[in-house]
Amino acid sequence: MDEAGNPGRETHQKEPLAAFSGGGNLGDQVFRVLTAFFAALAVLVLAAMALQMFRAALPSLKQFGWKFLSSTDWDPVLDSYGALPYIFGTVASSILALLVALPVALGTAIYLAELAPLWVRRPLGILVELLAAIPSVIYGLWGIFVMSPWLRDSVQPLLQKIFGWTPFFKGVPRGFGMMAGCLVLAIMILPTIASVSRDVLLAVPNSIREGALALGATRWEMVRKAVLPCAKNGILGAVILGLGRALGETMAVTMVIGNRPDISWSLFSPGHSLASVIANEYAEASGDLYLSALTELGLILFGVTLLLNILARVLIWRVARGPAGARN
Repeated sequence: MDEAGNPGRETHQKEPLAAFSGGGNLGDQVFRVLTAFFAALAVLVLAAMALQMFRAALPSLKQFGWKFLSSTDWDPVLDSYGALPYIFGTVASSILALLVALPVALGTAIYLAELAPLWVRRPLGILVELLAAIPSVIYGLWGIFVMSPWLRDSVQPLLQKIFGWTPFFKGVPRGFGMMAGCLVLAIMILPTIASVSRDVLLAVPNSIREGALALGATRWEMVRKAVLPCAKNGILGAVILGLGRALGETMAVTMVIGNRPDISWSLFSPGHSLASVIANEYAEASGDLYLSALTELGLILFGVTLLLNILARVLIWRVARGPAGARN
């Protein structure tokens, strides 16, 4: 109660929160228990998936140990398996796709967040987000019938003529191969990086922009020297989210990458990835050790993508808190 004898406002503001967290209201207790159960259920499902995959991969883990990660053998007849060609194909295709998609995605995010007029910002943002809603098999079909023939007939011969002296553009232009897989992945991860980066840039307080402009900075200098440094952790999180999507993509990559377990520096050569070899061979695997080796590939992919997504969420959460403890 204040000096005038009126009830204190702070007491009234705390009462609903106290009632929600206390034990007096049965409905609030039930609601709290149910939501906690659902949250714990999601974690338990994730842990159960990891445990089941580990149990299924245990024969392969015991048989090959760490050698599984460095061996290039993959012979179901002799029951000899190694994951190195598939790890190489997954990492190479994902990193190259990221290098292609990042400049386009970041430029799109900066335009939508800082430069686009209001009548363009919303429809263009929706169109960019719609790219993420297209099924991966559609990207694969487009890659087979449109992109791969174009690469084979126009792009790869030109690149071979100009840069054929490098190891990256040697070999026969086939259209299908590592280059096709990288370009399809780049298109697929572009909306993820662009959308998250746009939201991160919009979360930067306007006071930072106004301060930079008040000091005489141009629009580009304001973005480059004030906004981007403030949002760098969130943009890095968006990049890692895109990388996680690229690492786990299956159908589109399987349709255009060539599906041959080679380790080659040439972008014209066919390749293979962890996800594509599981999709191609799991249904036909007959032996227990064969199934266990494929499951171990899935366990490797599961662990890598899980860690990347956790890291990305932490980085995005840090930038959402705002600079120097500010809250948006």
